[in-house]
Amino acid sequence: MILEDIKIHEIFDSRGESTLEVEVLDEKLNSFSAEIPSGKSRGKKEATVLSFPEAKKVVDLVLKKELIHKNFSSIKDLDNFLIRLDGTLNKQNLGGNLMLGVSIAFARGLAHKENKELWQILKEEFWGGLISEKRPLIFSNLINGGAHAGNNLDIQEYMVVVDSKDQDYAASIKILIDFYKELGKFLQSKYKLDKLIIGDEGGYAINFENNFEPVKILESMIVSGGFKDIFSLALDVAASNFYKDDKYNFGGNQISSQKLNQILLDYLVNSSLLMSIEDPFDEEDMSGFKNFNAKCPDKWIVGDDLTVTNPEFIEKFAKEKLISAVIIKPNQIGTVSETCSAIRVAQENGLKTIVSHRSGETEDVFIIHLAKAGNVDAVKIGAPVRERIVKFDELIKLYS
Repeated sequence: MILEDIKIHEIFDSRGESTLEVEVLDEKLNSFSAEIPSGKSRGKKEATVLSFPEAKKVVDLVLKKELIHKNFSSIKDLDNFLIRLDGTLNKQNLGGNLMLGVSIAFARGLAHKENKELWQILKEEFWGGLISEKRPLIFSNLINGGAHAGNNLDIQEYMVVVDSKDQDYAASIKILIDFYKELGKFLQSKYKLDKLIIGDEGGYAINFENNFEPVKILESMIVSGGFKDIFSLALDVAASNFYKDDKYNFGGNQISSQKLNQILLDYLVNSSLLMSIEDPFDEEDMSGFKNFNAKCPDKWIVGDDLTVTNPEFIEKFAKEKLISAVIIKPNQIGTVSETCSAIRVAQENGLKTIVSHRSGETEDVFIIHLAKAGNVDAVKIGAPVRERIVKFDELIKLYS
């Protein structure tokens, strides 16, 4: 596919923050675009994020000169060119968000040229076109805390995990939407609130008695509603956000890694539905991850800030048995090719794979096509409302 032009537009994500839309034109002047989300809670080793003015300068002064009129035979061909052009480990010259926008938009153009779905192009190039019937679990964040909210919760995300089992996605997502609405009514009544506060990812962001209370409430509603056959629970602790000077500021106290380990183990003992815990420790607390993972052989212990969708980190920490699952966020690494490589490396090392949104989301549905192409174990999306509902709709479309 020949790139005839590249353009960049400023758009605004679900938090009202400025982010990027990248548009490319092929030799027939067909237009293909990609909207890039932004993350509020970022790992230290993520790819560089450029502001819109910075990205526009790179497009005008570098990318137009280097990309226009060039013919690229595959996504990997384009991505390798961009990686060489950038020349840094963390994409600081071209920006991981800008590079990803070019990469996704090009992939859409290639799919159009070959008259195929986006996920089909991805599967053929990166997974050899092998067909699989697995439908991913859905991680949906219904209660927000930490960096995603202004409330008193240290834990960042309290998620319901949907396992559709034998019923189709449309039916199970309808149950999730109804559950979300009922949860809102329950919280408003219980805490006598005039208005419910909503967090960055669409979940409820009110104050609670302590960090475990949301788990108890969600579990109670799941059990009383008769949803244990399709719902379980997951947490994103995002511990790096409350880690300082070798201590965790958790529940109003400064505690050690060993103490946090015991608290989270108690959570698992006291909640029969809790099946996954993401970033339970700071990204530099390797011993915390390793000790916790060893004690939870039947749970998903998930790396995100720890692994930042980097194939090298994923392989290293899988072999060292720090984690049993991994988050995949394309804009953490910066190109479609590297993202797909991260999924493949995780799968080859026996990790569960979770393709994830970001806190500052757009209506772009690329991650759903990525999930289908890579036959991943789960997709992580916010609450089933607002701009995120399009991702649920795309799930129904692709897996019906």
